[in-house]
Amino acid sequence: MQFIDQARIAVRAGRGGDGIVAFRREKYVPAGGPSGGDGGRGGDVLLVADANLQTLLDFKYQRLFEAEDGRRGGPNRRTGASGQPRLIRMPCGTEVRDARTGILLGDLTRPGEELLVALGGRGGLGNAHYLSNRNRAPEKATEGIEGEEWLLQLELKLLAEVGIIGLPNAGKSTLISVLSAARPRIADYPFTTLVPNLGVVRRPSGDGTVFADIPGLIAGAAQGAGLGHDFLRHIERTRLLIHLVDAAAASVLDDVRVVEQELEAYGHGLAERPRLVVLNKIELLDPVDLQDRIEELERHTERPVLAVSAATSANLSKLLAAVWQELGVVEPG
Repeated sequence: MQFIDQARIAVRAGRGGDGIVAFRREKYVPAGGPSGGDGGRGGDVLLVADANLQTLLDFKYQRLFEAEDGRRGGPNRRTGASGQPRLIRMPCGTEVRDARTGILLGDLTRPGEELLVALGGRGGLGNAHYLSNRNRAPEKATEGIEGEEWLLQLELKLLAEVGIIGLPNAGKSTLISVLSAARPRIADYPFTTLVPNLGVVRRPSGDGTVFADIPGLIAGAAQGAGLGHDFLRHIERTRLLIHLVDAAAASVLDDVRVVEQELEAYGHGLAERPRLVVLNKIELLDPVDLQDRIEELERHTERPVLAVSAATSANLSKLLAAVWQELGVVEPG
């Protein structure tokens, strides 16, 4: 499935039905008078969060969504039928903005949550509304009002509590595949991950926590270089970041600084987000060299650094324990 996380669509609510001019002409009603009914209201356009959707791919092929128009009024003061609303389903985590101004209209985060984005037009009035002592036979009726039209910018931001970040080839895809049921594509070259991968990791309490493997960042990612600019938005909602570092890199300190600079440049509070620094691929180093690298990073980050191996599962239980502690998850018993 192709991952699409931005889209632009046009929505148009239904037009209100017209009111009509009509008069009662019944055998036993000596003064029938005006009886034109009102037009029905146009249908609204609503966005609905759907937990079964993971991408905005559908909106690549359909860009215009219209609700049903209201029906015209009928004789004997009958009001026309209202137009059916148009429900547009989209993934949880979708931000909706006015494409012309950039104003945020809503944020769909919970399954079933609805957002009204275009209001249906009001129905016109029939001539029965214009009956008065001065005008006993009005021949005036009004047309229905057009529904609202909007151009919307959709932006999907993944709903994950834990985001796994790092340079390309740090082992993020391998880690999420070992910790969860995710099966991302994995190979021994940079930029294997072209889209964010989601995995559910079981907590000690038995329920699940969503982890997101974010495509590798490179220097200049916040300014649009590589893949990072397109996917940094997906860690805006995370509560905790796992900063994965290749322990066998030429300079682990330089690798950490590159990612830290991109988080700072992107903004949105990412640099201040709680973060666990984790050295991966420790099976490639001898113990003395590994300890030197751990101490070098701890001096820079001023926080404990974890050392793990996603390939051999070494120390992954310690990593998860640190994650649950940061998230405030209480182990049972």
